[in-house]
Formats: sequence, C-alpha cells, structure tokens
Amino acid sequence: MTYDADADWAAVDGQLLGTPVTPGLDGALHFGSVDEFVRDYLRHVYKRRVDGRSRCWAAEWWRSEEAVVRLEALWRSWEALRLDAATGMSEWFRDHADYHMGVLLDPDGPFAGATGDADTCRRGDPLPYAAPPEAMFPDVRVAT
Repeated sequence: MTYDADADWAAVDGQLLGTPVTPGLDGALHFGSVDEFVRDYLRHVYKRRVDGRSRCWAAEWWRSEEAVVRLEALWRSWEALRLDAATGMSEWFRDHADYHMGVLLDPDGPFAGATGDADTCRRGDPLPYAAPPEAMFPDVRVAT
C-alpha cells in the first residue's frame, strides 16, 4: 500500500501519531520525529549502493505504510537504546536496524520497483531522501 499524500495521515496508521513516544532515561528525545531520524541519522549510517535491483530504497519512503511503521520502530528503539553506553547501539544494530533495514532494502520489500534516479545511490552516499509533506511527522518534543 502506498501513502496518498492527500489522505488523512491517521488512516495510514492511527496509532503512530496517537501513541506517545517514550523518551530515553534522561527524559528527552534526541530526534523529534521519524522523519528527522531518517533524514539526519539513518540514511547516513546505512550507506549502501542502491541500484533498484539488488537493493531498493525510495526517497519518498513515507509513501509506504510498511516502511513508515518499520522506520518508526527503528527510531523508537534507537531512542530507548542510545543511552546504554555499554551495549545499546550493538543491540540496536543486531536486534533492530539490521533486521528491518534488510527487509526495507530487499528487492521484494516495500520499495520494490523504486528504480528512478531519485531512488538510487552509489556506495558511500547517504540513502536517497525526499522531504515528506509538511506536518506529516510533527516534532513530538514540542508541547501541544
């Protein structure tokens, strides 16, 4: 299923925006949204060659319901594990990131068919990124 930018975001996954994000032990989130997490962290950490055949990614990742839910899970788990200086990041990569990114980058995964120039990159380049519609992923650190 792809996300219709004109549809109500809550229809994609009503729990995403309605579920509070549990902050780290210090009481603060590092990233305010899954978009900020993908834009400023994840796509720079997972620098893989994406050719649309052996690995697939979509710059407009937010159009895929499955991708949004998986990336949200990656962000939330990263926020919870980042404060464990001993093994937190190792656990995050082993138990969360490598698993979900393997599914997301799989040629039969949610980005299958994303082969345009905007969806590919060379080895060492950040994963492609296109900004989602404004207000799609509000900063949850901001008090409402």
